[in-house]
Amino acid sequence: MDELAGLGVAALAGEYHSVVARAAAGRADALGLPFLCSSAVLDALTERPTEWVARLAPPQSRGWQVYADFLLGAGHRRIAVAAQPSVYWASGTRILRDHLAARGGTLTELDMSALTPAAVCDKLVDHRATALLLLVGHPDPAVPIVKSVCGDQRLAEIMIGAPAGQPEFAEWATSLGDDSAGVPFLRYLPERLGPLGARVEKALRERLGEAPSFVAFEGYDTVAVLADVLRSHGADRARIAESWPRVAVEGTRGQIRFSRTPGISVWQWARSPIQVVDRDPAEPDRFRILHAG
Repeated sequence: MDELAGLGVAALAGEYHSVVARAAAGRADALGLPFLCSSAVLDALTERPTEWVARLAPPQSRGWQVYADFLLGAGHRRIAVAAQPSVYWASGTRILRDHLAARGGTLTELDMSALTPAAVCDKLVDHRATALLLLVGHPDPAVPIVKSVCGDQRLAEIMIGAPAGQPEFAEWATSLGDDSAGVPFLRYLPERLGPLGARVEKALRERLGEAPSFVAFEGYDTVAVLADVLRSHGADRARIAESWPRVAVEGTRGQIRFSRTPGISVWQWARSPIQVVDRDPAEPDRFRILHAG
């Protein structure tokens, strides 16, 4: 961030991972450098309210509450999470636990810094969990956990979920084969793409040789917003930051506007779409929409 600021960049786009984005956003605020965050969802993206940072992805509290509602609607009341130490996973666990507890559900945390995949299976049986959520990195330890659980006859009825979205990517299906399907996750797409989204989806599919992930649409929308802001307000950093509340850009997933959201320290696209989807067991390359919020 310091190097880019020193080079005189007008604004920054990114960033793929919430923990890295949190560090970048904090530094952008300190430097007075406009930063449009495309994918990171941590509610506390900066320690204090800032005028310099705007975000397209929905905050974690909103998305993961939608996921908790999906679990409850599917009849799950005894939830376990296999989690690694991380501010992102800890935040997600807290959101899920609070939302489930208020509606009669329970959440048990399994510490993956201390458990093997086989030990996870034993814990799931002990706790009589009906759903296991993977709050871990991909491919390791996510893939070994899924293989272990799917191979344990005691857990034939358990649902595996991955709210952070690991099953979106082709590597998930390649690593797990048939076990890759039926794992619900969050993605940030509308039920139907509009004309712009359909054109972008077609162009990306031709270039990539496969269907683009929702992250590709986030990236396109980030560039579209920054291009509009730069055309309208030039390359002055202060003017760019001042323009966030006046943005009105047609993106691939709807019209993008930024506003102040209670509890969120950055300018936020408040109406970003949220879905819970999985890979269809009958056709793993096809995604099924299970829930929307």
